[in-house]
Amino acid sequence: MIRVIFGAAVAAIAMFVIGFVFFGPLGLINLATASVGDIEAAAVQQTLAANLPRTGTYFVPTPGSSAAQTVMFGRGPIATVHYNTGGFAAMDPATLVVGLVFNFVIALIMGLALLGIDSRVADLGSRARVACILAVAGVAFSHLSEPIYLKHDWPYFIYVFVADSLMLVAAGIILAWFLPRASAAAPSVAPEDAPTDV
Repeated sequence: MIRVIFGAAVAAIAMFVIGFVFFGPLGLINLATASVGDIEAAAVQQTLAANLPRTGTYFVPTPGSSAAQTVMFGRGPIATVHYNTGGFAAMDPATLVVGLVFNFVIALIMGLALLGIDSRVADLGSRARVACILAVAGVAFSHLSEPIYLKHDWPYFIYVFVADSLMLVAAGIILAWFLPRASAAAPSVAPEDAPTDV
C-alpha cells in the first residue's frame, strides 16, 4: 500500500506537469479554442451579467423549457455557458494546489484499482496496458460524448481528450511500475525424487 501511495504522489506530479503544458501559460489551449476581441468580450460579459442570475451551467436557449425556446434551439445559434458570477486569477495558486491534490486522489484511486488485480496481472506491461486502456476509455466517454450529444465543437474536446488521456496514461504507467512485484510462483509439480504417499 505504501508503494501505491508513493506512486500516486509521483503520478500526480506527472499529471500536473502534463496539464501545465496543455492548459498553462504556454497558450497551447488557444489551438483548440475560439476567442473574441476586447470590445466583443466586454459586450458578452455585460450581457451575461445582465441575463444570468447565478453561477451554473446554462443551455441558451433551453430546449423543452418552453415551446418558444425549443424552436429557438432548433433555429440556432445555441450555447452551453459554464457561468461564474465572480472572477478569479487565471493562474490562481490556490486552484493549482487544489488541482494537485485532486490529481493525487485520482491517481490513488487508479492505484487501488490496480492493486486489486496485481496478483492476477503480474507483469508491468499488462498492468500498464489495463490502466491505459481504461483511462483512455473513460476520458473518451466523458469528453467526446459532448460534441456527439450536445453538438459542441470537436477541436476543443479532441484537445482535452488528448491532454487528459496523456495525463491519465502517464499516471497509469507510473502506478503500474510502483505496484508491488509479484513473487515467483511456487512449482505446481513435485520434483521426481520427492517422496510420495503410497
